Amino acid sequence: MYVTTDRALAAPAADPAAVAAELRDRAEILDALLRFGLGQDLHDRELFASSFTPDAELDFRPAAAAWDAEPPVMAGRDHIVTTILGMFAGRVTTTHQVTNSRITVDGDRARLTSLVEAQHVLTADPATHALLKNRYDVELRRDGDRWLMHRVRIDNVWLTGEPRAIFG
Repeated sequence: MYVTTDRALAAPAADPAAVAAELRDRAEILDALLRFGLGQDLHDRELFASSFTPDAELDFRPAAAAWDAEPPVMAGRDHIVTTILGMFAGRVTTTHQVTNSRITVDGDRARLTSLVEAQHVLTADPATHALLKNRYDVELRRDGDRWLMHRVRIDNVWLTGEPRAIFG
C-alpha cells in the first residue's frame, strides 16, 4: 500500500525548463563518450575529434598496465586523434559498447564514469583479437551546447585475447 504524506504533497514541483536543461546536458555528456567510441569504430576522424577539447588528455596507462605496456599520456586533441586512428588504420577493426554510466554536473564542468567494452580485431588475421572491459573516468567541459572530454583516464577491469591486437 502506498501512502502519501502532507510533506510529500507540499514539495515544490520541479521547474520543467531546469529538468529539460539537465536532461539535455546529461545526453550531451554521454554523447561525448559515444562519439569517442563510434569515431574509432567508423574510422571517422571528424566524429572522433568532436569528443575532445583542444587541450584534452588521454591516459591509457592504467589499462595498458594489465599487459605490461607503458604508452605515454596523449595530450592535445590533434595528437590523440592522429595517434589513435593512425594506430588502427587498415590494421584493426574496433567496436565499443558503453554501459553503466554515471554523470555529475557542476556548472560548466562534469564528470562521467562508464564501463566500456572494446573489441579489437586484426584486419589481416581476425583470429587475433583483444576484448577489454575498461572503466572510463572522464572530466568534461561545456562548449556552448556541447560537452567535450577534457581528461580521460582508462583503467582495465578485465581482458581476454591478444593485446598486440591493440598496439601492434
